[in-house]
Amino acid sequence: MQSKPAFIKELSLPVIAAPMFLISGPELVIECCKNGIVGTFPALNQRSSEGFEQWLVQIQKALKEHEQATGKKPAPFGVNLIVHPTNPRLEADLKLCIRHKVPIIITSLGAVSELVDAVHSYGGLVFHDIIKKRHAEKAAAAGVDGLILVSAGAGGHAGTINPMTLVAEVRSFFDKTLILSGCISTGRDVASALQMGADLAYMGTRFINTRESLAPEGYREMISRAGSGDVVYTAAVSGVHANFLGPSLKAAGLTEEDLKKDRKIDFGKELDTEAKAWKTIWSAGQGVATIHETLSVADLVQRMKDAFRAAIEEQNALLALYPK
Repeated sequence: MQSKPAFIKELSLPVIAAPMFLISGPELVIECCKNGIVGTFPALNQRSSEGFEQWLVQIQKALKEHEQATGKKPAPFGVNLIVHPTNPRLEADLKLCIRHKVPIIITSLGAVSELVDAVHSYGGLVFHDIIKKRHAEKAAAAGVDGLILVSAGAGGHAGTINPMTLVAEVRSFFDKTLILSGCISTGRDVASALQMGADLAYMGTRFINTRESLAPEGYREMISRAGSGDVVYTAAVSGVHANFLGPSLKAAGLTEEDLKKDRKIDFGKELDTEAKAWKTIWSAGQGVATIHETLSVADLVQRMKDAFRAAIEEQNALLALYPK
């Protein structure tokens, strides 16, 4: 049996705050790590590799100062790299991650053994996100340390497989770290993820509605008002199916016919790139149904810790009802 990363036992809660395009920045990452959960961000949230390095320095400096001031070791942080030929910054950004020894690298759109070896050379970990078994098998063969299982209902480029099935299917051949993504918004949800066999919960949408995120207020308000039925799974925005808030799609002028298409639509000059489209067409998972307010990261983590412990205690109590 493969041993799991040591940092998992040092977290205040088994949670990774997912790297969200245009939403995750240094402040969110720093506050997550200071409060004992893994904070992450996409390298491409900075417009240049120079800016990306500045963020790395800012995060590492803040976490070092926090440890010196409190004597408490913060959780590790991570960076998301898009491993695809369309990302011209991959080589430069990876070199910066190696130079600064980023503890966790999250790879998307490609699991490459050379990248894994490069990260392992300084003691870093590589987690790769997948939506189906075939992708998981390829990533496992590349030597990744963990798999992020993006199940049905997750925000962004989600899969369509039920989380129970996805965890069981991947666990049958992968004995390293499993991280579950999809509709996880509360401490009880985190406990459920572990019950299913995951080692960590991967939470994105819930952290949009934190004071430290880069989300505009209108985005947060839309999430607070939304239910699961307001989340639309469509390929119209990027050419790849993803979950978006229906009201934002409507505001952008997309019709029901547009949303049924299996390809990216032409938004015109105002939204001529995917990045511009994602600024006004807002992604979220079905977990919005349980998000009704914006909290600080510290308050959110404490609330989740309380709910997590309560859920585990309730599960323990069931043992008396169903003895061996």
